[in-house]
Amino acid sequence: MKESVQIGENETFKYTFVREGHGKSLKKILVCEDEDAIRDFVVINLKRADYEVVDVNSGEAAFIEFKKALDDRPFDVALLDIMMPGMDGTELCRKIRDESKSIGIIMLSAKSQEMDKITCLTIGADDYVTKPFSPSELVARVDAIYRRVNLNVSGGAGGSELVSGLFAVNTRSRVITKNGEQLDLTQVEYQIMEYFIKNVGVALDRKSILIHIWGDKYYGDDKIVDVNIRRLRMKVEDDPSSPVYIQTVWGYGYKWAVDN
Repeated sequence: MKESVQIGENETFKYTFVREGHGKSLKKILVCEDEDAIRDFVVINLKRADYEVVDVNSGEAAFIEFKKALDDRPFDVALLDIMMPGMDGTELCRKIRDESKSIGIIMLSAKSQEMDKITCLTIGADDYVTKPFSPSELVARVDAIYRRVNLNVSGGAGGSELVSGLFAVNTRSRVITKNGEQLDLTQVEYQIMEYFIKNVGVALDRKSILIHIWGDKYYGDDKIVDVNIRRLRMKVEDDPSSPVYIQTVWGYGYKWAVDN
């Protein structure tokens, strides 16, 4: 049946309710949103896209569900609202990321929450969706993160080792080491590093990084690249304030400046 729901800023989207029961989905997502109308809208559209959805209305409940799933079948993706009473999305993001480096985390935010979005990306979120959003944008963003999670779990096809100075990349296990010590990277950070190391000395513009990591259907802006580079430098560089490995190409992008 046809339904409609208002999702911020006086925008209303229509969707079709689809009955469940078409078999167990392999794609599992946690949705945490305290506004019932928005949560229902998100849940129905994700179920239409064949996601198994667990939805809650508070950060505390979300973390309980997340922890419970670790003992059975962990979530592939978490979709978290930033502004919630009690445990907000920022704290929830931090707690989930401390427990898991493999789960994909997407934040739901209002346009006025720019600094909150940056904070969440800095502490481990992979992406954010700004309200109001369309069903197609929502599903596209979740699908992109899910594909990255699935690749991480499966280890990709084949596998080899890439070496660049002190750094080694095992593309099968998707692990990067520096001086033999494994770097504690999220999926996004791993992909950025792999992209850099496969393009040593090449100036990569922000758009190409954005497309390579987030896909050519990404709806957001390229600020997400800068935030992730800042976070990555904290883990890769000896002195993040004076980067040696990930160098800025002013007015253009970045390059990996390590000899193979």
